[in-house]
Amino acid sequence: MTAEYKVHGPVAVITLANPPVNGLGLSTRQGIVDGLNRANDDAAVTSIVITGAGGAFSGGADIKEFGTDKSLQEPNLHSVIAAVENSPKPVVAAIHSVCMGGGLELALGCHYRVAAPGCSVALPEVKLGILPGAGGTQRLPRVLGVEAALNMIVSGEAIKSEMIGMLPGQKLFDKLVASPEELAAEALAFAQSVADVRPLPLVRNLPCKHPQGDAYFQFARNMVKGMSKNFPAPAKCVDAVEAATKRKFADGLLFERELFINLMWTPESRSLRHLFLAERAASKIPDVPSDTPKRDIKAVAVIGAGTMGGGIAMNFLNAGIPVKMLEMKQEALDRGIATIQKNYETQVKKGKLKQDKYEQRMALLSTTLSYDDLKDADLVIEAVFEEIGVKEAVFKELDRVMKPGAILASNTSTLDVNKIAHFTKRPQDVVGLHFFSPANVMKLLEVVRGDATAKDVLATVMAIAKKIKKTAVVSGVCDGFIGNRMIEQYGRQGGFLLDEGCTPEQVDKAMEKFGMAMGPFRMGDLAGNDIGWAIRKRRYTEKPDMKYSKTADLLCEKGRFGQKTGAGWYDYVPGKRDAIPNAEVVKMIEDHRASLGITPRKISDEEIVQRLVFALVNEAAYILEEGIANKASDIDVVYIFGYGFPVYRGGPLNYANEVGLFNVVQAMNRFAKNPLDDAAFWKPAPLLAKLAAEGKTFN
Repeated sequence: MTAEYKVHGPVAVITLANPPVNGLGLSTRQGIVDGLNRANDDAAVTSIVITGAGGAFSGGADIKEFGTDKSLQEPNLHSVIAAVENSPKPVVAAIHSVCMGGGLELALGCHYRVAAPGCSVALPEVKLGILPGAGGTQRLPRVLGVEAALNMIVSGEAIKSEMIGMLPGQKLFDKLVASPEELAAEALAFAQSVADVRPLPLVRNLPCKHPQGDAYFQFARNMVKGMSKNFPAPAKCVDAVEAATKRKFADGLLFERELFINLMWTPESRSLRHLFLAERAASKIPDVPSDTPKRDIKAVAVIGAGTMGGGIAMNFLNAGIPVKMLEMKQEALDRGIATIQKNYETQVKKGKLKQDKYEQRMALLSTTLSYDDLKDADLVIEAVFEEIGVKEAVFKELDRVMKPGAILASNTSTLDVNKIAHFTKRPQDVVGLHFFSPANVMKLLEVVRGDATAKDVLATVMAIAKKIKKTAVVSGVCDGFIGNRMIEQYGRQGGFLLDEGCTPEQVDKAMEKFGMAMGPFRMGDLAGNDIGWAIRKRRYTEKPDMKYSKTADLLCEKGRFGQKTGAGWYDYVPGKRDAIPNAEVVKMIEDHRASLGITPRKISDEEIVQRLVFALVNEAAYILEEGIANKASDIDVVYIFGYGFPVYRGGPLNYANEVGLFNVVQAMNRFAKNPLDDAAFWKPAPLLAKLAAEGKTFN
């Protein structure tokens, strides 16, 4: 059992003990019901307290049970809550630290609730594409009022217990104690004080109305529709809360359950649940146990004060870790510091950062023009020009000055980390840390594992990534690692589509309608078209058989490198990011098409999406097969957090699973017959072909 039972005088205490957040899995649910039965059968017990061990009351349902037999086995959470409500002796929830999802629904089923300050209270199910399915939409409006409850349910965001305690007329908490340390004693005393009170109060019996019901719910629907058009769950949350105000409690409960089950099988919910688990699984490396010793990181050095170096530094300053920044010239350092200051001052102006926090962070930043001053850093990250000769000079200097055991990291996005490691006499200490731009905003961190990278180095950088609030994914060494290696095939397909009849605007609009943050041509303009040009020039020498459209080269020959030059595939107005179509670019594409003797054809949005997304999928299959990525879900995490792939589609490989791998392969076989495309590329990767033939999925 993962619930403990103890008796303190006349009070029985049931403690949920299922770390890390006391998830309400089958064993825990059974433990609660068994504890209730024991307490009610013991004549010496007059009241019951339910609480949670460790750092949570309960984080809610065990997501690993979703869609499995265990989730259906009795007692389910509805049955547990019914057992609590029907207990002839009063049940008090002693809430602390975390009370979310099913944990909050369990507390709402108790007769009384005593809470500690600092407790995060939420019904976050909407973030998994579902709604609270154990009475949350029916009970929370009865204790907080309809509007406050609906806001909590639709947003899924947590609110601190002391803030809830200040809401006028709230009935969620019967008592707020002064400090977490006093909760246990206060809950026992409260339980004894209500031992003889009858009838036992039930949340379900409280009234639930809104004075402008129909008008309010119509307003709520309009708001939700505008903010979450690709997510079905928020609108269903409105329906469920409305039912709480218009139906009998039991009927509202049945309606909520029906909505919950229907939502659970939508592709959006499957994708969001996949992503929830994938993000947590990304930190697990098969051959690096969780108890691997970690190196101490108390001071960090960053080489390069440009946009990337400054952004990287901010991550560590935000986490309270001192940073020393190195540049070759004082002017470059001054520019870098000014940019960091400006970023922080913008946050202060917007109310996102307090002045004293800003000052604390800037106080942790120091600068130098000498490598010798970096000798005491525990971790050094270089963010210099993406050229192997430049990296060589930097790492030879680092090898000279850094103390033994310091971790030497490169922010390279494409270069060979093994080669970089062997510029030093300590390749075991070298690792790739590929931050995404802007580095202080983007959540993804690709951790590139060299052949010699030590396991304790990997364990350390994965832990530090968590500390600086990054989602880290491990990649092996190859050209472009996971993300950029895949995006190259995506970009190639974009070029072929231009040759065959599309405009950049049509391709971008199709992908943005699919849900991408931006299409391939807007993304190229943002990143800098000269970067792709440099890679293609390398490809023409290294892989002369690799086919590309020449349109992107023609664009770069005109000096249209993107937003930084005010002109790329689109035109840009200074200070704005709006992409304005350019007639000369369209004519350039048309002239190039004519020079190849190609008659343009009408290409559907469906074909655009399939060619671009399935290009990602096929390259990902090779990456998996080669062991560059540990698992399919890691690739999905990279694309969600680093490349703007739509969250509600769960990543390219999850999307391929939803479409069906058989259907993906069939489409690829069609594309291979297109004489203007690259037939060799559209041959399915062996892993993809095998999975499709066996009727399996990537996960």
